[in-house]
Amino acid sequence: MNARTEPEEEAGPDATAPPPLVRELLLVAGLFLVYKFGRQLAAGRTAEAFRNGHRVWDLERTLRLPGEDAVQSLLLHGELPVHFANTYYAAVHFPATAAFLIWLYLRRPGHYPWARRILAAVTTAALVVHLVFPLAPPRMLAATGLVDTAAVYGPSVYGPPQTDHLSNQFAAMPSLHFGWALMVAFGLIAATRSRWRWLWLLHPALTLLVVVGTANHYWLDALVAAALVGAALAVVRSPRRTAGPTGRHRDRPAVPAPRRRARELVGADR
Repeated sequence: MNARTEPEEEAGPDATAPPPLVRELLLVAGLFLVYKFGRQLAAGRTAEAFRNGHRVWDLERTLRLPGEDAVQSLLLHGELPVHFANTYYAAVHFPATAAFLIWLYLRRPGHYPWARRILAAVTTAALVVHLVFPLAPPRMLAATGLVDTAAVYGPSVYGPPQTDHLSNQFAAMPSLHFGWALMVAFGLIAATRSRWRWLWLLHPALTLLVVVGTANHYWLDALVAAALVGAALAVVRSPRRTAGPTGRHRDRPAVPAPRRRARELVGADR
């Protein structure tokens, strides 16, 4: 293989150096702080959040969406499934997304900026929706007839809304639990070539059942999150090449060195 052509043949998004680590840590930390601060700005709008909750609930019934209680009834057949769902809601959301970004940064650095930009765009858009449209989750509405599974069975990441100053519990729409899980699945599917990579879609599918079954979100919360992810995917430019199982990029077949050399000689004769 010609030394001058080898880098060109194997160059791809994941053959480049990853972005500076310190800069990325500062960007992610800054985004997280802005998001947490923004959620606090939406706090204190309890009456509006409950009114919006009833509107969303009534709209779902008008659209004839399946009732959230159908999913919750499956969880309430025993303490094991409901405890698993509460634990999944509390313990998987942030660690899974962080592990996804770290893996991309280390193993697929060409895909990392793309995924980080989409997650940042989705999170920023979600923050705007939280500020404009505060929404009480279905577990807070008596009209839904749903059980706050985390409060009854545990574990719970929320305290009483009146005393919980660490999170804004009236930020149900969109569901970032589902939106981030969906992007994690799409990102891993795009960055890998395994025939089993489509199984990553089980993560957002399970997350959807968990957030609805635990009464933390409405179906529409997940639909809005999916729409935001789709819009971000359409706007943010994706990597041009995808890494194969061995790390080589397979956007075009490799040309054997003798054949490539013959082509170069023919071109020189012309």
